[in-house]
Amino acid sequence: MGEPIFKCAAGMGEPVTGVALSADDDFSARYDLDRIRGVFSRPAHKLYGQSYVGKILVLNTAKGGVATAWMLLDMVSRGLAPAALILNSANPIMVQGAAFASLPLMHEFEVDIPSQIATGDLVKVDPISRHLIKTVC
Repeated sequence: MGEPIFKCAAGMGEPVTGVALSADDDFSARYDLDRIRGVFSRPAHKLYGQSYVGKILVLNTAKGGVATAWMLLDMVSRGLAPAALILNSANPIMVQGAAFASLPLMHEFEVDIPSQIATGDLVKVDPISRHLIKTVC
């Protein structure tokens, strides 16, 4: 049967493989994260209390403003960043922030991506080919 491959319209950054942290929820680096402890800190977020460090974040839509750019870079510089951002849709600020931080990002998939990737799934992120591969064990 093979591994499920999901194609997106846009991606940037280097390929990475890792464990997914997924939810049908939106994402703001400023309002959803405790960037010191490396966990989701907004009580209403579906990933509240979970560590995002080194994970492939799979979420719905980017939200937030210009602070995202320096926040993502700060998290990367301190080793407290996700390994990649996988979103149904990203806004220009999130794209700018990910580029500034050299953080792989993919968005605009042909499917609702959080419904296809579950927390704990091993995924291969390849922004260059615009393929997200869910590894079947």
